[in-house]
Amino acid sequence: MRKTVTTHSLAPRVRACLIEPDQAGQRVDNFLLRECKGVPKSHVYKAIRSGEVRVNKGRVSADYRLEAGDMLRIPPMRLPDPAARPFVPPAVFPIVYEDTALMVIDKPAGVAVHGGSGVSFGVIEQLRAARPDERFLELAHRLDRETSGLLMIARTRKALLALHDMMREGVGRKHYQALVVGDWVNDRQHIRLPLLKYLTAEGERRVRVDSAGKFAHTIVSLRHRYGHYSLLDAQLRTGRTHQIRVHLSASGYPIVGDDKYGSDTVRETFTRQGFGRMFLHAYQLVLPHPITGEPLNLAAPLPPACQALLDKLEQST
Repeated sequence: MRKTVTTHSLAPRVRACLIEPDQAGQRVDNFLLRECKGVPKSHVYKAIRSGEVRVNKGRVSADYRLEAGDMLRIPPMRLPDPAARPFVPPAVFPIVYEDTALMVIDKPAGVAVHGGSGVSFGVIEQLRAARPDERFLELAHRLDRETSGLLMIARTRKALLALHDMMREGVGRKHYQALVVGDWVNDRQHIRLPLLKYLTAEGERRVRVDSAGKFAHTIVSLRHRYGHYSLLDAQLRTGRTHQIRVHLSASGYPIVGDDKYGSDTVRETFTRQGFGRMFLHAYQLVLPHPITGEPLNLAAPLPPACQALLDKLEQST
């Protein structure tokens, strides 16, 4: 009887990865999370802490930044069967700007920017599916799922690092339009309230104003009053999670349609009228190009649903 040996191509094995120049500068944990897609984060960090992940045969911490020429040891970590991975439908989003280093799209509301937290895929996965030959596509920042508007995607590692540096140093301006409940008083106001992330009893991520939190700064300008509602311009000076939403809500002016920090009654009222989203739209980006330094001033008009709501409020006031 002939003996049959079955080999499993997906069996865990040690891999050695030579870091290329365009991969340099990444934290080793972020590199591994992208390289080992589908492996739980806890497994990746455990492998780093235990010393199974090595760079040039030495142990490293999670925040070690890889350099060109580094030899990275990736320990055995069982990857999911590709056949079992959910299908990601390719998608084309409205492109506001694109060159060899940078792409800026107008993201619709209701679409996550990436998979995770119960979402199988998001904008970045759909873009990669639509552009299978693209060597590098990475989110330069994030927008909440229900926020629409300008989203930057780096097409080179150099552009991604430059954009991260600019955002960390506060270079450039990001403006949002938000419709809030209440009659906003000041024409221009600086909100400086520290923000702290926490988990609810149900395990959902939330943010609150807390002295133990991180410094956060939003500049808010009045654009128009609609009776009991106000249209505001919110300029981010820092980029904390849910920053605009929490700053406005904590100031007594929650965003219309916000299901985390807003009024359920208001949201249900507008939903019955056909407006079933949060009124927060990233409409303007002013920043130097990450590679050439050329000044960019990019804009995305209000989505039709938002503009229609403003027209309706204008007629009723």
